[in-house]
Amino acid sequence: MNTLRSLATGLLCALALTSMPATAVEYAMPAAGSRVIGKNLEYVVPDDGRSLEQIAAEFQLGLTNLIEANPGVDPFLPKAGSTLIIPHQLILPDTVHQGIVINVAEMRLYYFPKGKKVVHVLPIGIGQLGADTPENWVTSVQRKRANPTWTPTENIRRRYAAQGKTLPAVWPAGPDNPMGLFALYIGKLYAIHGTNASFGIGLRVSSGCVRLRNEDIEYLFDQVPVGTRVEFVNRPVKFSVEPDGARYIEVHQPLSRTEAEFNSSVQAPLPMSQTLTRFIANAENDSQLVKQALEQRTGLPTRLNP
Repeated sequence: MNTLRSLATGLLCALALTSMPATAVEYAMPAAGSRVIGKNLEYVVPDDGRSLEQIAAEFQLGLTNLIEANPGVDPFLPKAGSTLIIPHQLILPDTVHQGIVINVAEMRLYYFPKGKKVVHVLPIGIGQLGADTPENWVTSVQRKRANPTWTPTENIRRRYAAQGKTLPAVWPAGPDNPMGLFALYIGKLYAIHGTNASFGIGLRVSSGCVRLRNEDIEYLFDQVPVGTRVEFVNRPVKFSVEPDGARYIEVHQPLSRTEAEFNSSVQAPLPMSQTLTRFIANAENDSQLVKQALEQRTGLPTRLNP
C-alpha cells in the first residue's frame, strides 16, 4: 500500500443527491446506459478545531475518500479556512446493480433497494493486511442480529496474542463489542456490522468483515431484508462511456498485498483489464488526462472529452 493509505492507517494510534435521515446518502439512479451519479461539493474548513474524521463523517465519507480527493490535506487537523473537495460524484461499479455491492478498493458500499430507482452509498472499513475482506464473491444476507456477540476465530486470537492481547472466548453483546450493535451475516466467517470505535471508516482496520459507522449499520439493518444479494468487487479503476458519448475515469489507490507495498512511498501498480486497456486506447485524444488520472488517483471522476 502507498504512503497515502499508510498515513491514513496511522490515525488508528444536491441534484440527484440528498441526505437520508439515517445518514445514508441517496442518489437517483442515472438514465439507462449511464453510470455517473452525483455532484462534487466544496467545503470551507471552519475555525473550530474540526478533525478530518469529523468532516468525513459529516459528509458520509470514509477518511481515505477525503484524503485521496484532497492531496496534501492534514489527515488529522485540516487548516481552518482551506477548501476541501467533497467527493460525492461517483461512477457506479460495472456490475449488477442489485442488492448490496461492495467495492473494497474504494471502501464504499452501494445498496440498491428493490423496486426503487435510487442507490444508497455508505463508507466502510475493511480487513487489515493479512486479514483481507473478500474481493470477488457473490453471497447473500443470511441472517440479521441486533446486539450481536463476537466469537473470535483462532487466527484472530493468534494475531491479538502477538500484540500481547488475550481475547475472551465470546465477547458479550453491548456497546463495547467490536461488532457494534447490529450485524448482517453474509457467510460463516463474514458480516457487515457496526463498531465500538469512533474511527476506522475508510481504513483497513477489521479482521476481514465490513465495518460501518453505527448509524449506518442501524440504517442497513432496518432496510435490508434477509436474502438480499451481496457482491464484493475490487475495482480501483472505474470508467464509463455515457449515452451522450462523454467518457469518465475514476481511479483509486489499489489495495496493497504485502507489508513492503503497504509501507512503500512508491505507488502500487494498477490492475489493467482488457476492457480498461481498450477504454484507454480509445481515449488517445485525451491521453494526457488519462495519464494524470492514473497517476494522481484522486478517486474523483475525470471527464475525458468535452
